[in-house]
Amino acid sequence: MISAVNLTKSFGAHTIFENVNFTIGKGERVGLVGRNGHGKTTLLRIITEEDHADSGELTYPRDYKIGYVKQHLDFTRPTVLEEGILGLPEHSADETWKVEKILFGLGFTTEDMKRDPAEFSGGYQVRLNLAKVLVSEPDMLLLDEPTNYLDVVSIRWLTRFLNQWTGELFLITHDRSFMDQVVTHILGIHRQRMRKMSGRTEKYYEQIIKEEEIHEKTRLNDEKKRKDAEQFITRFRAKARLAGLVQSRIKALDKQDQLDKLERVKSLDFAFSFAPSTGKSALHVKDLNFGYDKEMPLIQDLNFSIGRHDRICIIGKNGKGKTTLLRLLAEELTPDKGEVLAHPGTIEACYAQTNSLQLSPTSSVEEEIMKAGCERQQARDISGAMLFEGDDALKKVEILSGGEKARVLLGKVLAQPANLLLLDEPTNHLDMESCDAFIAAIDDFDGAAVIVTHNEMFLHILANRFIVFQSNGVRMFEGSYQSFLDKIGWEEEEAPSGPRKEEENKGIGKKESRKIRAEIVSRRSAEVKPLEKEISKIEHTLEDLETNQQGLNEQLVAASSSGDGSLIAELSKKLHQVQTEIDSLYERYEEATILLEEKSETFDRQLAELS
Repeated sequence: MISAVNLTKSFGAHTIFENVNFTIGKGERVGLVGRNGHGKTTLLRIITEEDHADSGELTYPRDYKIGYVKQHLDFTRPTVLEEGILGLPEHSADETWKVEKILFGLGFTTEDMKRDPAEFSGGYQVRLNLAKVLVSEPDMLLLDEPTNYLDVVSIRWLTRFLNQWTGELFLITHDRSFMDQVVTHILGIHRQRMRKMSGRTEKYYEQIIKEEEIHEKTRLNDEKKRKDAEQFITRFRAKARLAGLVQSRIKALDKQDQLDKLERVKSLDFAFSFAPSTGKSALHVKDLNFGYDKEMPLIQDLNFSIGRHDRICIIGKNGKGKTTLLRLLAEELTPDKGEVLAHPGTIEACYAQTNSLQLSPTSSVEEEIMKAGCERQQARDISGAMLFEGDDALKKVEILSGGEKARVLLGKVLAQPANLLLLDEPTNHLDMESCDAFIAAIDDFDGAAVIVTHNEMFLHILANRFIVFQSNGVRMFEGSYQSFLDKIGWEEEEAPSGPRKEEENKGIGKKESRKIRAEIVSRRSAEVKPLEKEISKIEHTLEDLETNQQGLNEQLVAASSSGDGSLIAELSKKLHQVQTEIDSLYERYEEATILLEEKSETFDRQLAELS
């Protein structure tokens, strides 16, 4: 468990956060949210002691162990399994089944266990680091964008794993659906402050919007009162008989705090440029075949067309050919057989993370965007939309972070008028607010879009068709993502390539299972019972207040009949107070009931999955 007291951190004159306080309690799974550049990574580095706060302190219990997935890759064992075993704590050194189970869940196969870690891509190497942390049994898991290198099947597995996690979790991710399925609390960084609240991201963002609306209404109201007071003072300052009132207004003005107008928070706000086309279809794929290894083709006899308004998502496990298909559609690769036929009016705009290698290190952000074929002013406008405002548009590519380079690439796509977008994991380096802006931009785009993504929220919201890579090859699926899950589903979830279920159950053991169950039941009692007591107390209080309200109404009717003005005024005031209290209690009752349902559902799911 962690407690932060008056943490402050600045870089030069720029304050990241100031005098923030929060705690992460036993068994809490906390999602950290906030816009890029607002301090999420900085806070993570302070927690892992890679950086330090300017003031304040962060405290942990003695011998508290934090498991953190490092991006640094340094493997010392000849096989994946042996490297994974290094993560096991001393008391579990012989329980290699735990390592196998997690590696299989993260997408490794039986054959992969004997391979050298150096043979794998960077994404799979990061997965191996993740597996080592997951088996190390830390008190807290600290995960920074864990889904970036995972496919949908592995993300769904990790979701189930984390929901059974009995320790603490501190999670940063741009994938809102993943976060909402996993966390119990949100810790938000906004305007250099931090706020922690139970529930999901939607509840947090709704509260932020509500509070800022109240702030602005209060500010405008205070401003009007101040102007009225200043006018009164100016008008009657010279009149002796009103001197007392004038002095009273002056003192009131001196005491009145002025609320500052909230600064506009920078966020991505963009639209893709559309190039009109007369074609009903943007592209036809006919008898497409391709494979890097001719004996094991990735794509065989694939046929489909892309309609002018289609939203097609390419889905499947990593390494099955999703990015390869996108490169074939963009004509960056030549098919072994078959053809990709574009309508004469089709204009493509392509986005891929690997395209960052094509950025010139000595070019500025503005210059790189201009290379897409736009004028300087448009390039400057797009730079601003990608959060490179003012002189930031003149930054050289060589000093940009990976996330900033990704925004430059996205800016180049925006600069190109197109009617077919080919996008490979376009949101990996965007924050949640920017992902929302991306969804809106795709929704507004008048052309077609083909997207490789593992974000299930995107799959549910955007796609009307799917190109599905599974073990039996690649095929089209017509319909929604929910329809795909209902009719086909992820076969890898049903038949995982890993140890037999009996071996897993044997490995876990009844004793450990009882221990985990007891911990879950204990946490359930600690978190659910106080809510049940609070709800019961509110119900009894509401009954008493409503009985009191009914009595006051009866007295008011009698007072009205007798024409007793003073009693009517007194009763009306009491009724107003009672109604205000009732309204407040009903609001809290609703919040507590929703929270109770969420917590009960989470713990029930954990117990069911353990069974």
